[in-house]
Amino acid sequence: MSYELNRKLAAKRDPLPTAVTIDQVTADIIRGAFETVCFESATFLGRAASSPIINQSNERNAAIVDANGRLAMGAVGTPHLTFVNQMETRWGLMNQDRYDWGPGDIFVANDPDHGGGHLPDYCVYGPVYDDTGELICIQTLQAHQGDTGGKDPGGFSLDAKDIFTEGLVLPCLKLVHRGELRRDVFDMVTRNNRFATFAGDLAAMIGGVQYANRMLQELIGKWGSDTIKAAINHSIEHTEKRVREEVTKWADGSYEATVLIDHDTAGTKDIKVHVTCTIKGDQLTVDLTGTDDRQDLIGVWNTFANSRSYVMTQVVAAMDPTIVKNEGFFDAVEIVIPEGCIAQPPPNKPAALGSFHPACEITEAVCLALSNVAPERSQPQLYKIGMPNAVIGFDDEGMMWMDQGVDCRSMDVSAVQGIDGWGSCPNALGSLILSEAEDAESRFPILNISREMTTDGGGAGQWRGQAGSLNVKQVLKPTSAMAWMVSADHPLRGMCGGDDAIPYSNHFEVGSANERKIEHTAQDLLPTGAVIAYQHGGGAGFGHALLRDPEQVKEDVLDEYVSVEAARAKYGVVLTGSLAEYTLEVDWDATAALRREMGVDDLLPQAAE
Repeated sequence: MSYELNRKLAAKRDPLPTAVTIDQVTADIIRGAFETVCFESATFLGRAASSPIINQSNERNAAIVDANGRLAMGAVGTPHLTFVNQMETRWGLMNQDRYDWGPGDIFVANDPDHGGGHLPDYCVYGPVYDDTGELICIQTLQAHQGDTGGKDPGGFSLDAKDIFTEGLVLPCLKLVHRGELRRDVFDMVTRNNRFATFAGDLAAMIGGVQYANRMLQELIGKWGSDTIKAAINHSIEHTEKRVREEVTKWADGSYEATVLIDHDTAGTKDIKVHVTCTIKGDQLTVDLTGTDDRQDLIGVWNTFANSRSYVMTQVVAAMDPTIVKNEGFFDAVEIVIPEGCIAQPPPNKPAALGSFHPACEITEAVCLALSNVAPERSQPQLYKIGMPNAVIGFDDEGMMWMDQGVDCRSMDVSAVQGIDGWGSCPNALGSLILSEAEDAESRFPILNISREMTTDGGGAGQWRGQAGSLNVKQVLKPTSAMAWMVSADHPLRGMCGGDDAIPYSNHFEVGSANERKIEHTAQDLLPTGAVIAYQHGGGAGFGHALLRDPEQVKEDVLDEYVSVEAARAKYGVVLTGSLAEYTLEVDWDATAALRREMGVDDLLPQAAE
C-alpha cells in the first residue's frame, strides 16, 4: 500500500516468451476468439446474476490478462472497467507463491490500494494453465456490487475518511482452490454484505470465470501455448503501432484543460482537475500535474488504477474505433499522475465516490485538451451525476434493498461534430443498459411518477446536446435517501464553441411543507409518500449555436427539445406561426438580421476552417 507499489503495478510489462513467428491472419483469428470468450463470460454473468444492477443494467466487464499482467482483450462492456482489470490482477501475479496459485483456482479482489477501482467493483479472476503447468493467461470479471459491508448501505459513505469505513477490503482472496469452492471463505465474504442477492452475484461471477477458462483451455489445446502467446504479443504490438500512427496525425504541442468539481462532500468548493496533453511526434503524454492535492478533502479521491483507466477511456475515444483495446494503448501513451493528488491518493483514502468525481472530470479535461487536435471525435466519456440518488430500506427479514436510481433517465449525452446528442445515456457507459422502471417498482416500494426530458435541457450548439430528464419518484414506505449533488455550479462543458449542459438539481419531499433543494449532500429519512424530483443534466453542445441550420432549429422546437424563446436567444432563429398548431416557419430575413447582430459573421471563417 504505497506509491512504490503503484509504480510497480503500472510498470511496462515484457512480451510473452515464445519461439513462434505468427502471421496476421492467425493472430486475428485468435484475437477474435479471445473477444468471444470475453463476451461469453460477461453474458454468462449478466444472465446468471441475481441483482438488477448486473442482470439488467449490465454493469460488468470481462477481460483477459496475459501471464505477464498485460491486458490482452476486453469485452464490449463498461469502458472504464476494461482498463482496470490488469492492474488488480497484477498484485496476485506478483504474489503467486504467497497465494498458492494453481489450476482451477478462482480469486476475488476489490482493494483500491492494490490496483483496484473502488470497493463496489469486485474483480473475480482465475489463472489458465497449459498441459505442462505453464501459466498462459488470466480470465477476469469485474462487476459493481450493490453493497460492500461498510458503515453505510451501498458502499457510499459521504463522510468517510478512510477506506475501512467503506467496507470489506480484499487485496487477493482465494474463493476456489483447485476447482473446489472454499465454503468458509465464500460464507465470510457474503456475510459481510447487506444484499440478499450478493451470494448469487458472487457465484455467478465464479461461474462466468470458470466457463471462460474452459473455453481458453480449449483454445490453448487447439493452437498450442506458443502460438497463443505469439498472438497476444502480435495484437498488443499492433495496437501500439496504430496508436502511435494516430498521434502522428495530430499537431505537436501542449494542450491544457481545467475542470472543476462543485465541492467535496464536506463542502470545500471548486476541486480542481488539471490536464496537459503533450504531443511530440508519435508520443502522447497525459499529465495530471496541477490537479488538487489538498489532503483534507473528503469524498473526492479516485484510485490510481481508476485514474489511469479514465484517462485511457477518453484517449481511446479520440482515436480510430477499430484499434483493438489492449495493453498497446498503455505502451504507446505515457500517463503522469502526481503522488498525493486526488487522482493518486495516499494509502487508505476512501475511494467509493471517486469513481464519479474526480473520475468524470479527468475524462472531461482530457477531452477538452484533445479537442484541439481531434475535434471530430471529441465527446466526453463521463457521467456527471454526483452519485446514485439512492433510496434504501430493509425488508421484514432485515435484508437491505436499494433502488440505486439507475433506471430510465436521460443524462450527459453530448453532441459530437456532425451528430446531435441522442439516446438516454452517454456512450461512456458502453453496453450498460438502464433498467426498467417497472422492474424497480416490482422489487422495491417505490413508484416512478414520471421520466420526462426537459425542454432546453441540452447544451445549444451547431450540433445540439441531448436533453436531460426530470425523474420523479415516490417512496411507498419510510426509507432513507442519500445524495451528493455536484455538476450544478460546473455542469458538463461544451466543445468547440458549444454551450454547456444544464446543471443537475435535486429536491426531496416535493409538494410538501418540507420540500427542500439538495444543495450539497443529504442523508435523510423520508416518510411514506415522499416525492423526489431529480433533474439530470443534459448533454453539452458542439460548435457555436449560431451556425446551426435554422430549419433544424425549427424541427427541434417542434420536437420540444428547444423552446421558441431559446431558438431566438441561443440560436438566433426567428420563428413565425404556432407551436400548438404545428405551423412554425423560419423567418429567414429576420433570422439573418438577428444572427448578424449576434456576431455570426465572426464565426463563419472559423466554421470554414
